[in-house]
Amino acid sequence: MAELKQLEVCLCGIPFKNPLILASGTCGYGLELRDYIDLNRVGGISVKGLSLQPCKGNPMPRIVETSAGLINAIGLENVGVNDFINNILPDLKKFDTVIIANFWGKSIEEYVEVARLLDASDIDMLEMNVSCPNIKEGGISFGTNLKQLENVTNSVKKIIKYKPLIVKLSPNVGNIATFAKAAENSGADCISAINTILAMSIDINTFKPRIANVTGGLSGPAIKPIAVRMVYEIYKSINIPIIGLGGIMNYMDVLEFFLVGSKVVQIGTANFINPDNALNIINDLKDYLNDKKIKNISELTGKIVV
Repeated sequence: MAELKQLEVCLCGIPFKNPLILASGTCGYGLELRDYIDLNRVGGISVKGLSLQPCKGNPMPRIVETSAGLINAIGLENVGVNDFINNILPDLKKFDTVIIANFWGKSIEEYVEVARLLDASDIDMLEMNVSCPNIKEGGISFGTNLKQLENVTNSVKKIIKYKPLIVKLSPNVGNIATFAKAAENSGADCISAINTILAMSIDINTFKPRIANVTGGLSGPAIKPIAVRMVYEIYKSINIPIIGLGGIMNYMDVLEFFLVGSKVVQIGTANFINPDNALNIINDLKDYLNDKKIKNISELTGKIVV
């Protein structure tokens, strides 16, 4: 039991049995992995991004491996928020883990309506993906324009009554700490960072992009050093907790994110390589904490020595 206590954390008033969350877009709605991993043992699950209406996503091919990661342009395919709440969430709630609903919209109005529906549902936390274009403002991305980020965060926070709001930041900006501070000032309860980095890959035989969408989001080990640096910059700039993610493959990666300021982390691309990777990391973290005689992993948050 002592080992279990070492990994317990609290995020925005929500208790987690351990700080490992399966990242949005890498585990479906969570249920897809139930035959491959004991979902009761992970700290939380962030479901694939939900929209107001069902979304078919981008044309194929929309995923390609790189030498140190993965590029995807899935296009946020999902069943829609109502289908999720009515037909998926009841089964997901049977597992003893924190349920985080990642969501998005094409306008502030859509963000607000999806958030309203999720806030009234049986999920535990909301994670707002702001890496989307605002179709009412000429396609300006919510996550790369400070004013758009402030407007959508403020609007969503106003209608949420019951659940903490996580804002998942885009790394495709000049100074991510500025965006984190803007989200905090606009009502965010927590920041998750980072989302994927814009990238592309070319087939040298056909001369065509390997992704039908031409560009996509890069994830995996290639982006970890960038993600660690960005979490470090965010931590120095805000007073709300941070969920760190981006290329985490093992317990050492997790510890890096904690040392630069993360309260919990998300495991993403690693789930495709080994669905129970998170459970292996949990065991390795226990051994590390025991070896270092650390009572709780939260003691490591922000303890980088510079």
